Amino acid sequence: MSILDKTPEEITEILQNGPAFRGRQIFRWLHVQRVSSWNEMKNIPAPMRQSLAETGPVYSSSEDISETADDGTRKLRIILEDGNLIEAVLLKDGSDRYTACLSTQVGCAMGCRFCKTATMGFIRNLTAAEIIEQFYLLEHLAGGAGSIDSVVFMGMGEPFRNYDSLSKSIGILGNPEGRNMSPRRFTVSTSGVVDGIKRLRQDHPQVRLAVSLVTARHETRLALMPVEKSAPLPSLKQALIEYQARGGRRITLEYVLLKGINHTPEDLKSVRDFTRDLKCNINLIPWNPADGISPVELSDGRTAELAEPDEETVRNFASELEKSGLTVVLRYKKGRGVSAACGQLATKPRL
Repeated sequence: MSILDKTPEEITEILQNGPAFRGRQIFRWLHVQRVSSWNEMKNIPAPMRQSLAETGPVYSSSEDISETADDGTRKLRIILEDGNLIEAVLLKDGSDRYTACLSTQVGCAMGCRFCKTATMGFIRNLTAAEIIEQFYLLEHLAGGAGSIDSVVFMGMGEPFRNYDSLSKSIGILGNPEGRNMSPRRFTVSTSGVVDGIKRLRQDHPQVRLAVSLVTARHETRLALMPVEKSAPLPSLKQALIEYQARGGRRITLEYVLLKGINHTPEDLKSVRDFTRDLKCNINLIPWNPADGISPVELSDGRTAELAEPDEETVRNFASELEKSGLTVVLRYKKGRGVSAACGQLATKPRL
């Protein structure tokens, strides 16, 4: 049992209702001092440290392989206690600002046709402790405590299909007794799981939300993203309107641009219609190639091989969106050199 995902009050309960200040002390050792062994907790009595050691190690997962792209993006492969592998990414936003991109599952069950993680299938959910451990392992790569400025849950898996661990990790990293990160420093990216958006609205209304839209045309989205069947675009939009009404946060719509598939005049019109009444940004992401991606059967009967659009197509689509008054941000190839870009995360079994 890990206590890395336990609040000070929960740690006190684990200590069989010892003094409340001990729970706070241990929590601070874990999340402020960032110790990696129980014996480093010098102001905790030795018998208590022994009891903690019997619960297991401080960290159940460990660094396996670290790769660095030419743009400074670092991808970390992590070995979990059961031998499964996940990947997390450290993004450099400036000279001294870093963002941690964290995974919430081993593999993914959502089946998005353009995403490498989907080729793994779903293996299991991560615990909140395993999510938090990714953050601290990345922070070590970034130079130590306090070096990571923000967190995006955009790694392997659908965060809202592991909502309890997601919510707990946000709460622990945001706890004033520990890392004390503002909720505005977290972004949750979803393929469009409506019930998860509703829960986030209730529990963490100040957390930022990103939605993988890809297309606002029902038939095309259904071919690319199976979530469209259970959470079609009208219900997704209503959930976004309600989310925005609660927290007032601007929503990011992630639009992966696929050559010959989702940049037609009809696509432009459907995006304009979908974004009406929403405060949002469009992150326009040219598809990042990945091996093992199968062709897609489209609603018009075509079988399309996924491909990256040329720069002129990207610029023209962005320009047309901007003419509609939308704020568009182009996301180009960051981390692609080590297969750490959007949609490229996946692991193979260890040899």
